[in-house]
Amino acid sequence: MNKSELIADISTKTGLSKKDTESVLNAFMKTIEETLKRGEKVQLVGFGTFEAKKKSARPGRNPRQPEIEILIPESIAPVFKAGKYLKESLNT
Repeated sequence: MNKSELIADISTKTGLSKKDTESVLNAFMKTIEETLKRGEKVQLVGFGTFEAKKKSARPGRNPRQPEIEILIPESIAPVFKAGKYLKESLNT
């Protein structure tokens, strides 16, 4: 499912117009992005938790030239951890 399909599905389920649904979805994604940038996490009980994890710098190898070792720089990556309800719903 892509973003436009998600908007159409939510619009059908809520009765909102596609334009209003897109505005809500964009605001939701922007809010999560801004919260993670501040170093906070977003917890939706039962659904899951979004958070940003810091990955330390580490050595790596170039797949085209495996004999050459490179340094992979430190980075921050978004992580999603599914909640209990979501996990259970997928396994029933």
